[in-house]
Formats: sequence, structure tokens, C-alpha cells
Amino acid sequence: MNEPTGASGELVVVATPLGNLGDISKRALELLARADVVYCEDTRRSSTLFSANAISVNARLRALHQHNEASQCAEIVDQVRRGLLVVLISDAGTPGISDPGSRVVGAVAQARLKVTTAPGPSAVIAALSISGLDTERFCMEGFLPRKVGEREKFYAQWTNEPRTIVFFESPQRIGNTLNEMRGRFGERRVAVAREMTKLHEEVIRGTLDEVADFVAGGALIGEIVVVIEGAKDAPIVTDATLARALREQVAQGATTRDAVDFVATSLGVARRVVYRVALESRSDDGP
Repeated sequence: MNEPTGASGELVVVATPLGNLGDISKRALELLARADVVYCEDTRRSSTLFSANAISVNARLRALHQHNEASQCAEIVDQVRRGLLVVLISDAGTPGISDPGSRVVGAVAQARLKVTTAPGPSAVIAALSISGLDTERFCMEGFLPRKVGEREKFYAQWTNEPRTIVFFESPQRIGNTLNEMRGRFGERRVAVAREMTKLHEEVIRGTLDEVADFVAGGALIGEIVVVIEGAKDAPIVTDATLARALREQVAQGATTRDAVDFVATSLGVARRVVYRVALESRSDDGP
């Protein structure tokens, strides 16, 4: 097992407000004040958070973003190993959720050092909780790809996805994305939440057809989270179903790769899942 070594240092993942500065927890403030070093996406933006809460920066802020996260891992592991209290924050919400941080957490955990959290605001949970849609089971898809073909793969997987789906989108692309989705899921309910906890917070609810029409009437601005209803009465796709579909494709002359692509798209299942079943089926067949 990969258990912590018990070293005195630790990495703490600290959630910060989505917008309303009053949403930060007392424990989060204590950690920001005590930390030996604080890694953040934008030092200027985080300086504002420190200033608003009368916390001295004292040169403790270090930039950690998508372009330098990989190169910072070794340094952070060394700091924790030396007994430092290292805090990780993002511009807003919980680090590592479609924001930098997951690589650092993985590196520190792999080094068998302590990683803990001061939980709090999360755009995913916030949007889901006010969406009016089912919250019992959901999946998070992050930001959708920019390329049409790659987005189509997501849409294909959602065809039979029974869980509520949450994803992020930019103001520049939200209209086009909703318009693409309405062709496949027009009757499904959706909630588009923007600027949560801020002065101009807005949640647009309705069917995809209705919301796509509404958004087409004017540009949305700010941080946007989309929550879409899962497929109703979606068929249960088991490993046995996938294996049978793969065998049928191979029997018709398809290569394993083409069979995996076809089955993943036609049944709305992630390609990695279908590929795993293909490998297991090949193993069961023997050499």
C-alpha cells in the first residue's frame, strides 16, 4: 500500500470562493495564514483574496498553472518532505477539478507524503445542486474539446448515459455547443449556470431546444457550467454486451481498432472501456 510516511510536512488542497468572498471557510483562512508556501494559478488574483482577508503574502505565493505544473512537482514533493506546510489553491473553487493540481497531488501521494484537504466551494457541485435535475448519480466531463469531431465522440457517449452530465463551457462557444446538442438531445432538460455566487448569477433552465433558443438571442458572459439530464430508460450496456458486439464486428472483417471505435460510438460507451473488454476477450481466447 502507498501509505504516508508520517513526515511532518503536508500538502493541503484548499477550496476558495467561486465569486463571493464570504464563502471561504475559517479553516481555509487559517491555512492560508500559516502556510509556508502557497501555490496558485495567478499570484495577482490570489493576492486579492489574501488582501480581502487581511492575510500577509510575505513572498509565499508561487504560480502553478497548466504550463508549469509538471515541472513544479519535484519541488513541491521536496518541500513537503522537508516538513513544510504547502497549500494549493486555484483561482476559484477546488483545485484539480478541470484546474491545475491533480499532477501535484499525485506526485506527493506517490512519494508517500501527506495530502489532505480543506473542502469548500466547487463549481461542479454548486451548479448540480441548483440545476433542478437528478443529483443521485452524475458524471463530470470537464471542458468539451474545441474540435467538432472530438465533441461528437462525447455526444455519442452521452446517447445512452443515464447519469446527469456536468461540463464547463466558454461564453464564446456555449451557443454553438447547445445548438449542436439539441440535434441529439433536444427534449432533455438542461440547466446553464453562469457567474455563480456573483452579483449577476443566472440559471437558465428548460429543454435543450428551449435553452438553445434563449441563448441564441444574446451572448452569455462569465464562468459557465452546463448540467444536462441523462438518458431516460437507457439500455444497460454490460461487458458481455460489448464483447458480443465486438465479436460481431470482427466476424464481419473489422480490425480490433475499427471494431472498438464502432462499438464505442454506436453504444455510447467510452472507448477506453470498450478497448479494455476487447483486450480481456482476446486474453480469454488464449494465444
